[in-house]
Amino acid sequence: MNKQRLITELQSKGLQLVDSTAPMGRKGGAGPSDHRAVTVDGTTVMVPIYNSTARRSPYNLELKPTAKTVSLKEDETDIAEVSLPSTPKFYDLKTADGIPYNKIALLHSKNVLATTVQQTCMRYRDESTVCQFCAIEKSLDAGQTIARKTPEQLAEVVEAAVRLDGIEQVIMTTGTPNSGDRGAAYLTKCAAAIKAAVDIPIQAQCEPPDDFVWFEKLKAAGVDSLGMHLEAVEPEVRAKIMPGKAEVPVSYYYEAYEAAVKVFGWGQVSTYLLAGLGDSFDALVEASEKLVNIGVYPFVVPFVPISNTPLANHPAPDTDFMFALYQKVGALIRDSNISSAEMKAGCAKCGACSALSTFEN
Repeated sequence: MNKQRLITELQSKGLQLVDSTAPMGRKGGAGPSDHRAVTVDGTTVMVPIYNSTARRSPYNLELKPTAKTVSLKEDETDIAEVSLPSTPKFYDLKTADGIPYNKIALLHSKNVLATTVQQTCMRYRDESTVCQFCAIEKSLDAGQTIARKTPEQLAEVVEAAVRLDGIEQVIMTTGTPNSGDRGAAYLTKCAAAIKAAVDIPIQAQCEPPDDFVWFEKLKAAGVDSLGMHLEAVEPEVRAKIMPGKAEVPVSYYYEAYEAAVKVFGWGQVSTYLLAGLGDSFDALVEASEKLVNIGVYPFVVPFVPISNTPLANHPAPDTDFMFALYQKVGALIRDSNISSAEMKAGCAKCGACSALSTFEN
């Protein structure tokens, strides 16, 4: 099995860990929840380990704490040697007021620091508005994080992560507050504090704000690239899966993308497209083509069912579906003069939650 196919398989089907006492990923929260970073033939990817899909996976690892590489098995057959990134040194530290650094920001992949600056969302507690796949407040309820990270805390943690662990980029996302800026105002403050402490590329992620002047303010504060995430594209899928976000029409996202590209540059704006929520193959390809034509990177990612969410038992997308989709979208990206490698920061730059970047060339 080649690397592209293996990564696609692992991210669709997940992975069972035989030794559950070894360092693991995390449950709940924003970003790649229920995942573990695994390096396959030099490429680090985030693979589901905690969810219902992973429990049925034919792939498994027997973790050995002293081994640099371990054997990945399909059922009982060894199919590849993989390695697991070690726990970062900055996780051992606490702020002056006693908050562990890993409650403020987390290592994603092997060299990316990610944080949810506000761990609450105006849509989350209402069944009529909550995104059905979202677990943003699960880690907060479990005491694994804090509700709001201050700019000073973030600057302190980023500086340590760069110094101790060689972190190369920062991704800041946020739950959506009940304000017209949709979190951009607080992201601006956080970015400015980080850039004052250390010169590192930053991506900010939020819903499209009501005033596009926020893009200029984010850029001026030190944000290098921007993510505004559609997740789903067909109206009936959006209305079912994310009823609150669906109130913001797709057309408004495209207005925001065009405005943001003017500020951040061609290929420095991105969006998540979660394959497997119900959008058809053709709808995802059509959206990807429209996005690349205006300079936006369509970060196609397989939907991962997350424990204790309404979609916990929703099936992950089929491997063949994802592989064909990656081939189509990879070709669109290849022909569009954008690439994940040229992005300054962000999920697409990291690429660990998708196999898409391996299909660009």
